[in-house]
Amino acid sequence: MTMRRTKTWIGLAAAATVATTATPALAQDDPRFCPTRPSIGGSSCTTEPGRVHVELSSLDWQRDDQPDQREDRIVTADLLTRVGVGKDTEVQLEWVGYGRDRTRDKAGGTVDTVTGTGDLTFAVRQHLAGEKGKPFSAGVQVFATAPTGRYPIGAGTWSTGVIIPLPYDLTEKVAVASTTEADAAANQSGSGRHLAYSEITGLRYKFTDSITATAELALRRDDDPDGHDTMASAALSAAWRPTKVVQLDILAVAGLNRAAPDLRLVTGGAILF
Repeated sequence: MTMRRTKTWIGLAAAATVATTATPALAQDDPRFCPTRPSIGGSSCTTEPGRVHVELSSLDWQRDDQPDQREDRIVTADLLTRVGVGKDTEVQLEWVGYGRDRTRDKAGGTVDTVTGTGDLTFAVRQHLAGEKGKPFSAGVQVFATAPTGRYPIGAGTWSTGVIIPLPYDLTEKVAVASTTEADAAANQSGSGRHLAYSEITGLRYKFTDSITATAELALRRDDDPDGHDTMASAALSAAWRPTKVVQLDILAVAGLNRAAPDLRLVTGGAILF
């Protein structure tokens, strides 16, 4: 074998080695696709600069069966748009396209039905701590809601609040999360605001890279002047990602005490542009 042929074989071997070692690195360079849905808790993950998350509830049905009345609410086209504006910062805009609320008085049998659009919510989310590959992360989200919808689809007056999510990966498949929220919530009367706060604890399990399930417990205190309530609920959700930028999901929430709505079912998905 000549010296020139030997050098040629050495060069080809080196190129093959570089290509083999570089391929996994390229495969790991996936887009940051982290929908907040279908969890009822918050998220510390933000959209990458220049990219857009779109999340949509195709159907959101809730039933609240109280001693004096039964209320059924259906919301469709609940659209959330998340835009990355900085390395760890995103802005959000959410709008409920259509809602239908039906309330039946159990004593008299009268039925009151309201339809219309919902409110418009603007939010800013900031990732505070945590890096890719690290188990702990933290974030904060502040939001304000404008009363663009008709009550009870909308709140009737503006409100604002702050959300602090704290997720932690126990293993590659199991993660826990805590979400604390405090709001200046709209009064049920449609005028003025009151304090409302909640704590959500969740456990997520990753079956595969494309299928995950999350179980959550939520406790919310609402100090509305018309009546103070403490609501307890449990949620179970699942998400499937057929591609790296598309997600389909489902959520079920059950009330654990009389103050909480009895049942809520949500279907929808998300896409990254």
